Amino acid sequence: MANYSRGTSTNIIVGAAALFVADTTLTPSTLTAFTGTESFKKTLTNDADYRNVGYTMNGLELQFQPDFGEVQVDQILDVAKLYKQGMQVNLNTAFAEATLENLLLTLAYGTDKLTDPALSAVADTEAERAAAKAKSTGLALDLSAGDIGECPVERGIVAVGPGTGDCADSAYVERVYSAYRALSIENVTVSAKRDEASMFEVSFRLLPEDGSGSYGKIVDRTWAPA
Repeated sequence: MANYSRGTSTNIIVGAAALFVADTTLTPSTLTAFTGTESFKKTLTNDADYRNVGYTMNGLELQFQPDFGEVQVDQILDVAKLYKQGMQVNLNTAFAEATLENLLLTLAYGTDKLTDPALSAVADTEAERAAAKAKSTGLALDLSAGDIGECPVERGIVAVGPGTGDCADSAYVERVYSAYRALSIENVTVSAKRDEASMFEVSFRLLPEDGSGSYGKIVDRTWAPA
């Protein structure tokens, strides 16, 4: 017979996650594979399909909101049965790095809305564009109102944070959160204040991918340095 235990302190997770965004949606088969000898943060950093959004505020929050219907009968005052009729999943965070690339994500714009003014006025030849890019002074984000029938931009999101495990091996234990289809749907505020840092609070609505019907997955993994 097992002895009573108050709990397992190594299962308590404290710490923020590194957030990566892909310009396309993901599926279980297209999600980058794990490498057993390195952190998934390093794997994604070396993958050109993902971009690290940098510093975040208030961590990462996943909200699961099931919707239940009720069946009422005459013989009891409470409901006799509940049945699940809907589901909604949201991922919330705040981008502390107020870059135009991050604002592009929060506004759910396509990459064509972010341009380099130095490149827009040159012919599309490799030599001319390379010369113009070297003289570039910045980026421009077109705050477009959009067109009728414009498709919303969905992206894949992967976050890598601390996992459960022994503190002595905590550098080699991590939890990976992946969302296959994410779409920014909430209001976004852009501010410039004297006593407060500019940041973009964003809420991503997660949608199930077509093949498996899955929103994504959460993986606890341990890696061992080579």
